[in-house]
Parts: sequence; C-alpha cells; structure tokens
Amino acid sequence: MPDSLGALRRLGVQLDGAESTVFRGIRFIGAGTRVEADFPSGPGVAVRRTRLHRALMERADEVGVRLLWGTRVTSCASGSVALDNQAVRCDWIIGADGQNSRVRSWAGLDRLRHESVRFGFRRHYRVAPWTDFTEIYWGSGLQLYVTAAGRSEVCVALITRDSRVRLEQALPQFPELCEKLAGATASTTERGAVTASRSLRRVYRDRTILIGDASGSVDAITGEGLSLSFHQALALADALASGDLAAYQAEHRRLARRPQFMARLLLLLDRFPRLRHRVLHVLASDPAIFGKLLAMHVGAIAPADFLLNGRLIGAANERG
Repeated sequence: MPDSLGALRRLGVQLDGAESTVFRGIRFIGAGTRVEADFPSGPGVAVRRTRLHRALMERADEVGVRLLWGTRVTSCASGSVALDNQAVRCDWIIGADGQNSRVRSWAGLDRLRHESVRFGFRRHYRVAPWTDFTEIYWGSGLQLYVTAAGRSEVCVALITRDSRVRLEQALPQFPELCEKLAGATASTTERGAVTASRSLRRVYRDRTILIGDASGSVDAITGEGLSLSFHQALALADALASGDLAAYQAEHRRLARRPQFMARLLLLLDRFPRLRHRVLHVLASDPAIFGKLLAMHVGAIAPADFLLNGRLIGAANERG
C-alpha cells in the first residue's frame, strides 16, 4: 500500500521496478455492483514476498546486520539469548518472530486485549492482468483478492472464517472471475495461513520488545500488516535511541488504531450480508464516498475528517 512504501523508503529499502507491479487503487465487486477509487497519493506496489525478503536482507547487509540463518533460538531472558544453546549477551531483545512468537511467550507478554481469527489461502495463475486495480470480490462468508504479480501473472487470495474452504470451492461464487481465469494454469501451489486481528496488553517487558505480528496484528482484509511492521520499526528505532520503551508502547498503539478501525468496519460487511449489499450499492451510487474511505484507509485523511458512520452506514440504513 502507498503508506507502506513511504515507511520502506524511510528505512532505506528500494523495490526493483522490474520485479514489481504498480496498482493504482482498489475495486470492490459484489452484490451485483462494483466501485473503485485511486489512491490519493500515488500507487501501491505488488511484489512477491520472496523478492521483498531479498530487498530487506540486502538493506540489512548494507547497514552491518549479521544474519545467522539456521541458528535456533532456544531461550531468552533479560540481557541474554541462547543461540543453539550458547548464551549471547545483549542490550535489547526484539521479538520479530511472527504470530506464534516464542519470544512473546518467554517474556510473559501473551495477555490479549482482543483476538479474532480467519484463514487465508493463495495461488498464482499464469494470465495477463486485466486491470491495474487490486480487486476485492465479496462473497458469502469470504472475500477473494486479485492482484497483478507481473506482466503475465496474477495472485488470487481467499480469506474466510471457514478453515475447510479452498479456492476451488470459493471461485464458483464469482462467474466473472472464473471467466477471466479460464484456461489459466496455476504457477504456484495453493498455500494457506492464519490471519488474526490480535491486540496485546503490552509489547515490551524490561529489555524485551515485540514488533510485527509478534506484537499484534490486523486482519489481512486491511492489507496493512506489512505497513504496520515497517512503521513500528521506525518507532522502535527512535525508542531504542532514547531508551524510552514507554514511548514505543504509546506509538505502537497509535499506529494500530486506524488499521484496527478499518478492520472492524470491513469485517462488519463480512459478517452481515444485508448490510454489505446496502453499503456496496451506496458506494456505487456515490463513488466519492469510496474515494474518501480509501484515503482514510491509507492515512491520507484522518477518520475525524470523514464522518464515516454518518455518511456510509447511515446512507445504507436509509436504503434499507
């Protein structure tokens, strides 16, 4: 997303244009209608995770980080980490080890404020992209996301509350998308993961700090997971430089507010089909609302500047 790219640039990470594809906005499709809007401050970028991973490693190498691949972290405590059972002294321990973080557990930071879980599956198809928007298809209890992944490849991702549903079962809900994929061959196998909205009570204790999905997460419906991690990295750097981890805790919560708000809003549309139908028709009849909603999503305007509940949900209720 555009705000992710801004944070990446501040971290000194550049994405190779030859290995990425720009998309200019978001398109919602569902309830017999569609609506789209451009991002207000430049396009987003679709890039395979392996390529992003390589760019991050190259930047880490530039600034002198030593990466110990294949090394097991067997325990950690304040001021010490056991790497393959050999103790290494350190000033700070940063747990960046994902949703099932062992560092979080070792530090006693597992207490939750909120959690909800869904399931995501994705597959890439060899077919020329038909749009420069990321498309979100709204179905019964699920969404499909379609994004260009190159000149001759698209990524189709499914998000659902039902862990048993796979792409082959979800696609027939969307004849238009099936038609576009007709004859396309899969270029990757289908892979899945858990996507969670999770908020922790605390993200540090003593000199152990959490970041990224280890520190909490938002549902993949927002597209903001990586963006949060990059912005958290900048905030943590400032906190480590000043020695003020309470400032990181405060900034971590502030950064999460907008994505959490958007996740709650979008998950309302997932849970309540009648509301979703009304909202999509309102957006289609007044695309300017969708444009402002998207601007708020990427941080270009504050929620207070756009009274969402009054304009969008209220309009949907009037139509109901």
